[in-house]
Amino acid sequence: CSEKVKFLFLNSLFLPFPRNSCQTGPVIDMPVPASFNDITQDPSLENYIGWVWYEKEVLLPLRWLQGDPAPRVVLRFGSAHYYSIVWVNGVQVVEHEGGHLPFEADISSVVQGSPGSLCRITVALNNTLTPHTLPPGSIQYMADKSRYPKNYFVQNTKFDFFNYAGIHRPVVLYTTPAAYIDDITVTTTSSDSVAMVQYQVSVVGSTANSLSLSLRDQEGKVVATGDGPVGELKVLNPNLWWPYLMHENPGYLYSLEVKMQAQLGGALLEDVYTLPVGIRTVHVTSSQFLINGRPFYFHGVNKHEDADIRGKGLDWPLIVKDFNLLRWLGANSFRTSHYPYAEEIMDLCDAYGIAVIDESPGVGIKLPESFGNRSLQHHLAVMEELVRRDKNRPSVVMWSVANEPASELPPAAHYFKTVIAHTKALDPSRPVTFVTDANYALDHGAPYVDVICVNSYFSWYHDPGHLEVIPLQLTAQFENWYKTYQKPIIQSEYGADSVPGLHSDPPMMFTEEYQQALLREYHSVLDKKRKEYVIGELIWNFADFMTNQGTTRVLGNKKGIFTRQRQPKAAAFVLRDRYWKIANESSCLPPAITSHSLFLK
Repeated sequence: CSEKVKFLFLNSLFLPFPRNSCQTGPVIDMPVPASFNDITQDPSLENYIGWVWYEKEVLLPLRWLQGDPAPRVVLRFGSAHYYSIVWVNGVQVVEHEGGHLPFEADISSVVQGSPGSLCRITVALNNTLTPHTLPPGSIQYMADKSRYPKNYFVQNTKFDFFNYAGIHRPVVLYTTPAAYIDDITVTTTSSDSVAMVQYQVSVVGSTANSLSLSLRDQEGKVVATGDGPVGELKVLNPNLWWPYLMHENPGYLYSLEVKMQAQLGGALLEDVYTLPVGIRTVHVTSSQFLINGRPFYFHGVNKHEDADIRGKGLDWPLIVKDFNLLRWLGANSFRTSHYPYAEEIMDLCDAYGIAVIDESPGVGIKLPESFGNRSLQHHLAVMEELVRRDKNRPSVVMWSVANEPASELPPAAHYFKTVIAHTKALDPSRPVTFVTDANYALDHGAPYVDVICVNSYFSWYHDPGHLEVIPLQLTAQFENWYKTYQKPIIQSEYGADSVPGLHSDPPMMFTEEYQQALLREYHSVLDKKRKEYVIGELIWNFADFMTNQGTTRVLGNKKGIFTRQRQPKAAAFVLRDRYWKIANESSCLPPAITSHSLFLK
């Protein structure tokens, strides 16, 4: 580990950096949002583990700092990886553990005493992973002084993607009245001609308040009204939220406008919040996944937040490109492998009708100590944050609490029973799963899931090069899992690395032809089993992505059907033909695009 690194962070929200801070040591210009790893030419920063510091000054509008009562001023981070401590004007305002979910702090008392002065925001960020973080990791010190420098260590992880670090999502300042709408929870039910929208609203800062609610359709027409903190809105002849390719008008969203008026210190305060609402139901049987009462088949992808230069930093052009590729591919779903994705991505899933398996950062839970009570309590807290953030999203049709844990270990039984029960208590409206690669007869967590999600890499990690074994092994996999648990199954990962432009006939590993051939072997079995109890298939992966360096990785994982720069490999066309064929079976294809209109967001 080298000395602590200090950045100034550059975000359109903030004014120029206080240059006198350079007196504390060298400072690097650092864009936000972005990972810091690939921004410079310094190889020590690429794999840096430890504390980094960000700092920025901003001038707040005077109207934010005045009034009786004065507005509430909030500093919000979309995410920062991994452990964050934040100061405003030298006063610590918040600490947060976890790299993929938002956190915020009420900074009113710190900034309102000095109107007209610059507000200094300082962030200390540590990307070290331990057996008790989520995802877990371990620090290994190399004691052999003949081979390693003094105090030399490495960060070990049990997951196959690069541990990018930094402030990955937008940092914003916003205000609310002193009394404000703190939370809204919405659930929906529907029949043929009537839908019910159940709501619960919490207000903080005043007990003397009133609430009024209006639900508007996409034309702006009010279709239902209500009042009070708890209630139900009745919608006649509702437009349901449907996944892409399952209906001619997918992703239909209503707007729920919540207005609060409150008396505080003789002043009348008003707060307004508008929440997109999709009316849809989810139900799981022993062999089907039902959305709005109709069988739904996941034909989708696994993804990563990963790109050249910015790493895991939010990138709007890339996000829009990915959604265009998803729709070109005929994909109706994806899993947020292996952590919650940015809220901006989830917004588009709601609007475009992309069904989401929303996964926690519980990847690489392999060590026995990662199943202890300390890890468990943190995992429960992470699920609380995730459910609070995404509970109202119609696109989120299932929670995934982990990916490929060591669920064959005996402690996994209590661990996953507890995490899944807690998630169901937080949100009874959605099924819960985790993604396994354990043997069906040894998995201690599988009894508690609603859907079996299984990863397998036949003829890749197992029997490499032998495509002929896939039909027998994949068929046995499905039949063993279903016979044991009588639950629907998703093939949640499968695939093969291919180096773009590398060819061989007959197909050889790492060529585009081998990736195509492997997919086709899987598809032949999936076509049989999706008529029975297999309810989905998610290719690994949507696009190539960066990993740690290793002898099996050539500039990252090459299992993408697109390159890291989003160019299609041959396998993309195989998958596109398949997904559109499956979509054609439902006869709910969208109208052909005859012109393009551009909208600025």
